[in-house]
Amino acid sequence: MGTVPLEALHQAIRSAWSADTSAALDWTDSNPAKGQCAVTACVVHDHLGGDILNSVATLPSGDTVSHYFNVIAGETVDLTAEQFPEHTHFSEPAPKTKGLISTRDYCLSYEHTQQRYELLRTRVAEQLGD
Repeated sequence: MGTVPLEALHQAIRSAWSADTSAALDWTDSNPAKGQCAVTACVVHDHLGGDILNSVATLPSGDTVSHYFNVIAGETVDLTAEQFPEHTHFSEPAPKTKGLISTRDYCLSYEHTQQRYELLRTRVAEQLGD
C-alpha cells in the first residue's frame, strides 16, 4: 500500500476516467464519474486500504443504481458521488460479496469490471509516476 495523499490520488483517478473505464453506456465528459464507482473503489483500495461497501442509489426519477465506495479508518471516501443528481437517496451501506471473500473480490469477479479496473489502475499508476 502506498502513501499517496488522497487528493493526489483523486486527481490522478479523475484524469484517468474515460468511456472505456466506465460501466455506463451513456458516459460523457460532462459527468466523468458516471459508472466509475466499482473500479475507482478498487483503485482507492489498492493505495489506501480500508473496505469497499455497496449502497443502492435511488435517483430522483425513481431509478436505482448500485454504488460502491470506500471506508478508510472509519471515514467514507466516495470519489464518484458527484455522478449523482441532487436529491439522490442511498440505502444503508453494506459489503456486497455474494459468497466471495470481499466486496472487492465480488466487483472484480466480473470480466468487464476487471478489464476496466486494469485500465484505470494502469493509467493512475502512470499519473502518479509509479
